[in-house]
Amino acid sequence: MKTTIKRIAVVAVLAMLTGCSAGEKNDSGNEIKIPDIISSSTHSTIPEVSSSLPTSSEQSSAESSSSPKSSSQSPISSEFPNSTSSEILPEPISSSSPPAPIISSSSTESSSSSEIIVPPKPIIPDDPIQSRIAQMTLEERVYQLFFVNPEQITGGGTVLTPLDLSEKPVGGIICMGDNLESVRQTREMLSKTQESALSNGVGVFFGVDEEGGGVARCAKKLGTTAFSNMASYGARNDSNEAFYIGKTIGSDIRALGFNVDFAPVADVDIHPNNELGSRIFSDNPQVVANMTAGVVRGLNSSGVAATLKHFPGLGAEDGNTHTASAIVIDRTLEQLRAEEFVPFREGIRAGADFVMVGHQQVTAFGDHLPADLSYTAVTTMLRGELGFTGIAITDAQRMNTISTVYDSGTAAVLSIKAGIDMILSPADFNAAYKGVLNAVKSGEISEQRINESVTRILTVKYKMGILPVPEFD
Repeated sequence: MKTTIKRIAVVAVLAMLTGCSAGEKNDSGNEIKIPDIISSSTHSTIPEVSSSLPTSSEQSSAESSSSPKSSSQSPISSEFPNSTSSEILPEPISSSSPPAPIISSSSTESSSSSEIIVPPKPIIPDDPIQSRIAQMTLEERVYQLFFVNPEQITGGGTVLTPLDLSEKPVGGIICMGDNLESVRQTREMLSKTQESALSNGVGVFFGVDEEGGGVARCAKKLGTTAFSNMASYGARNDSNEAFYIGKTIGSDIRALGFNVDFAPVADVDIHPNNELGSRIFSDNPQVVANMTAGVVRGLNSSGVAATLKHFPGLGAEDGNTHTASAIVIDRTLEQLRAEEFVPFREGIRAGADFVMVGHQQVTAFGDHLPADLSYTAVTTMLRGELGFTGIAITDAQRMNTISTVYDSGTAAVLSIKAGIDMILSPADFNAAYKGVLNAVKSGEISEQRINESVTRILTVKYKMGILPVPEFD
């Protein structure tokens, strides 16, 4: 009898101990499960292209309520009339999210199985720029530092068709006159190339030299609005006229698919033999500053990024950076601050996203280096003294002042070490890319330094709506 009672007690204790184990069946015969933690995220959407790059609180509030017109509403059909309309805007780039999935799990609160509807929780990172950078390979980040000609992607003859950027996801493409055949061809080339870039996770800059006057690729080839040389407008020194020029040019080229204009020229006309001539507004720094700021604001209002050029100032040269092996400008810091820096400072205040750094050597810096390879020019002066936080880009490095003195890899590495963010048209793109990549792998350039430039580049792309927010599990 006592033995039987003891056996019953032991069985009872064992039953109590094992009744809490996962996998035990309850009275109804159902297995008790510990549910998995389910995380999900919705697909992020590609934001619509912003119709403006705000440069002040006034512009931002005024323009945020407007949206780009579709190309079907544009007055341009197959050719641009010589019109000054500033209402031409491109089709927005957009996509829609897929429906949210219904996620089910087993219930442990009932003896019978039931569905629990768990709404997906999209993870929106606090910093979409750094989130995207974290997802990029080193190679992808280094490619972002290059702004190249279409032919440097294909390796072939003149390019008139869309580019596949899956193998070389560069940060920007610059089109010259030879790449522009018609309005339809240009739009198709740029829009489909942008689709290729976005499919890789980061959109691409499309740049063009559209200063007005003698340097106007789109006006000459596609019939967009033509303007006189900038010196004629500088003689009137009308900031409203400058704004109109910027807004008109910006609207015209944006309708084609461009989002960066390599303009305005912010140089001061100091030496009579400089290579720029009537491309410069004036020999008066204050006039150049006024007109430069007006053009920047006009471009920004149309959704196109402006580029101030050619820092630290090319107006005092006696020569030509395209053909000479070296251009040395004898200027003191006091002279630069009193003249050359004045328009650049005002253009930066007006909201220019890019500053193009030239190949001229300036004696005041004391390093005997082209400005785009000079830490003093780029980091100490442009970023430090002038407070520029946007994208510093070189002038085309296929020009003689770089290509006849430095190999492309060396020039690219020196540029990045100087503080440059994007290298424009190196003589040998593949060599320049490999030079920077190898310098990072060897430790000559830190990944942090690369990330600083990629951050500046993606910040402008995010503002333009061509940087989709990444997804996270």
